[in-house]
Order: sequence, then structure tokens, then C-alpha cells
Amino acid sequence: MTEPMDQLHDRGRATFAELVDGGEARLEALFATVPALGELAVGTVYGHLHERPALDARTREAATLAAIIAAGMVGPPLSVHLRTGLAAGLSPAEVGEVVVQTAAFAGFPRAVSAADQLNRLFEGHGLPIPPPPSAREVVLGYLEAPGAEVAEVLAEFPRTEVQAAGPDRVLVSCFGTGPAPGAVVHCVVAGGEVAFATVFRPR
Repeated sequence: MTEPMDQLHDRGRATFAELVDGGEARLEALFATVPALGELAVGTVYGHLHERPALDARTREAATLAAIIAAGMVGPPLSVHLRTGLAAGLSPAEVGEVVVQTAAFAGFPRAVSAADQLNRLFEGHGLPIPPPPSAREVVLGYLEAPGAEVAEVLAEFPRTEVQAAGPDRVLVSCFGTGPAPGAVVHCVVAGGEVAFATVFRPR
């Protein structure tokens, strides 16, 4: 059974307030003139869509940012979803990469407009310009470097997948052939390098 919109709105407001400092006040200001729009928008985006299980919050926010950039919306939507994207675990470098990816499909003028606005938004949030490499970029470099601590583990498996799990965490899944077990390498990135790399194997 579909939830009533007022319940979705209440849940959406609570979710937004968790993600963004001063979120309640920001919503009040944004939808002061048209509160019914706020009820629909917040209830749909943060009450319903945010709770759907097929995508994690990072992926959902990356897709949202791409759609906003493609639509040419460099005002409040970009500002809001930069905040919620960072809160969901996107790194500043990943936000920048979304702009690059979107340029190929939505056109350079819209991507350039978004990049111009992100300059101001990054500065306002105290984020470095340009942002440092993403954790995934750092880990890929680490894995390719000679003498990496986990080189022996990687050599055992014919296939690996490198997946960011947050702004400073990356999981390297190592796969064997057939039903043979693999391994997972959990990397933590700090200061532009891999600070810890822990190998997990099935028992």
C-alpha cells in the first residue's frame, strides 16, 4: 500500500536534516512561498526515492547530480545535491568526474556552467580546488605500483574489481575461477595514499 504524502514528507524532512546541517531551516526557506511544492519534492526525493534499496546513496546522488547538470540546473538543485552527495559519501573528485561524464552526453555548455558554479560552491564549503584524486584513483595507482603489499594476493586471482565504498574507502574484490572463493582487500586512503590495506579471505 502506498504511503500518504504527509508521511513521506515527514520522513523526507528527517532524512534531509540528517544529511545537511541546518536542513530543516533550508527547506523552510526554499519552499516558503510554495510549501505544497516542498511537500511533494521532499516527500518524493527524500521520503520515497532515497529509501529504495536497488541503489546505494552514493550511486543515487551521483545519478541525481548528472541529471541536474544535464538539465542545466546550476541553482538550488546543484547546491542542495552537492551537499547531500558529499553527505552520502561522494568525494569532491567524484563530483567533478560526474561533471566530466555528463559533458559527453549532455553537452559541454551545461557541464561548463556546472563547473563554474561548483567553483563557488567548493569555495563556500571550504573544499580544495582542484580536489585531490579520489580514493579509487589512489588505490588503482597503489595496486599497479611494484612491491604493493597486496601484490601476492592479487597474483592469485585472474580478475579484480575496484569499487569505492566512501570518500576514503575502497574495496578490491578478487575473483577465482568457477565457484572457487576469492578475497577482498579493504583499503583506507588518507593524505593521498593508501594508509591501510587489509585482506579478508573466506574461511
